[in-house]
Amino acid sequence: MRIRISHQTRYSYDSPMLAVLQILRLTPRDSDGQHVLSWRLEPSAEGRLKPFEDAFGNLCHEFAADERVGQLALTVAGEVETQDTAGIVRGTVERVPELVFLRETPLTAADDAIRAFASAVEAQAARDPLGTLHAVLAAIHREIAFDTGPTNASTTAAEAFALRRGVCQDLTHIFIASARYLGIPARYISGYFHRADGVTDQDAGHAWVEAKVPGLGWVGFDPANGIGTTEAHVRVAAGLDYLGAAPVRGSRRGGGSETLDVRLRVDTRRSQVQSQS
Repeated sequence: MRIRISHQTRYSYDSPMLAVLQILRLTPRDSDGQHVLSWRLEPSAEGRLKPFEDAFGNLCHEFAADERVGQLALTVAGEVETQDTAGIVRGTVERVPELVFLRETPLTAADDAIRAFASAVEAQAARDPLGTLHAVLAAIHREIAFDTGPTNASTTAAEAFALRRGVCQDLTHIFIASARYLGIPARYISGYFHRADGVTDQDAGHAWVEAKVPGLGWVGFDPANGIGTTEAHVRVAAGLDYLGAAPVRGSRRGGGSETLDVRLRVDTRRSQVQSQS
């Protein structure tokens, strides 16, 4: 599948910013089942765009504006060729030991409710780790509703689990918290998802989980959709949680209040060819 992505994040401010520094994790890299055919990243303001690789092997850019700006747009566009690998993730750049992904973070801490949930799922699932992970996937998709309203970027796994709803970020954090409690390394993945229902215009990027399965390696699970990862997923960045894989993080001086507008289109050539046949 050839997936085409156009993603713009626009920040508007009450008054011009005096300074801005942002870390951008917006660039995918090749792996088994994923080949980047073309990709470009363009800030709207003049400044310094410095590429680097972070501790997890993500391709990143540091952007610092050279001018005072009242509006800043970050635009990425490109095309990625993907293949279905049955959810098995290979050929990725691995910079840290897998046991690092057992580390609890504030966003992925398992409280008593999540621990009880994970234990109950494990008790009813197959005894092998892969079967347990698929059972966790199905249980989260069944019990936690996808809802863009009640949560935000700082919502923890415990808070989203108590609400029984959240966005893909929240469902991913709940899955990670459950897996790590059960002793299975799990990491947060940010990227893009091509929807099979033909909807190409989306409100935001996507998030899912990779968990380490003995004998298989890293395997992808998408709790928001209740599926293993497929050729419809474009992998961009990995981290311990959302903060470590966020597309844009940074700081600014001045500017007053901020307004955010995201425009994302995820399309595929194959779907267009099929519609014409």
